[in-house]
Amino acid sequence: MAQTEKKWYVLRAVSGKEAKVKEYIEAELKHNELLSKYVSQVVIPMEKHAALRGTKRIIKEKIALPGYVLVEAELKGDVAHTLRFVPNVLGFLGGLDSPSPVRESEVNRMLGIADETEIKEEMIVPYLVGDAVKVTDGPFSGFSGNIEEVDTEKHKLKVMVKIFGRNTPLELSFMQVEKE
Repeated sequence: MAQTEKKWYVLRAVSGKEAKVKEYIEAELKHNELLSKYVSQVVIPMEKHAALRGTKRIIKEKIALPGYVLVEAELKGDVAHTLRFVPNVLGFLGGLDSPSPVRESEVNRMLGIADETEIKEEMIVPYLVGDAVKVTDGPFSGFSGNIEEVDTEKHKLKVMVKIFGRNTPLELSFMQVEKE
């Protein structure tokens, strides 16, 4: 007897009620044997947004796909029917007759899990500490200085520039300078 594996499906929910749908399904998993056997995960795709409030940087989580809830399930028997008639659910993406599963790579991308085949591209840093550079963009364009620090993660440089006869540190992006 071939055992089918669980696949990811997308439930369309009333926009703004995604958390209620997730909460309801998770509560149902505890009481309903059919759902607890065939449904393993319920996820709302979230993404992080940084915002400035005054002088503080605040990171907020926001729903990436409003109106959609991901469910990892095996649609046997009445599982699809039960999920479809959860309060605030409009239906499956693909219809109730044949809901189409989402590819694993797409789900991983939505959930922020890197695919094994993806290789993190490393940028070659063209600047070294001590290099002489000229500022090409911004309010200090035209000034020259020496690189004091290189931050490869943020793509930033700390450059000491002589302004009015005094050394002044500037934080500039790689795109704002050029080698002299």
